[in-house]
Amino acid sequence: MASQRALPQSKESLLQNYNKRLKDDIRSILDNLTEIIKTAKVEDETQVSRATQAEQDHYEMHVRAANIVRAGESLMKLVSDLKQFLILNDFPSVNEAISLQNQQLRSLQEECDKKLTSLRDEIAIDLYELEEEYYSSRCESAPSSLCFADSMPPLWFLFW
Repeated sequence: MASQRALPQSKESLLQNYNKRLKDDIRSILDNLTEIIKTAKVEDETQVSRATQAEQDHYEMHVRAANIVRAGESLMKLVSDLKQFLILNDFPSVNEAISLQNQQLRSLQEECDKKLTSLRDEIAIDLYELEEEYYSSRCESAPSSLCFADSMPPLWFLFW
């Protein structure tokens, strides 16, 4: 009861409504099942003929069985409503789930950042080596006036 007092009035009245629905549906199932069992008993001769009584009992059992099914469906709807209430009003667990997902995504981001950084470093080293090879081979075979290795900035510098 102390936890219900902490809830706002609308939530408390909603929970009381859920409790009332639960009790009503269970009472309906119990009453109808009891009456079906009472109807199933064979009674002594009455003023109504046996065929008429059997037909009346058959109809009553069908109606009571339908009432039990209706109460069962109402209980399933109540369970669904309670789940929805819990999901919408259970902020600590929702916040915990969000925090957990946030941590997982941050660790994934850090892992991706590390892989991208190492890939960038490897590419920069490979590009530097390729430029060294390219410029040294061009300058060795060309006259010094045509060698532009000193005038062009290296491309590996772009990765740093």
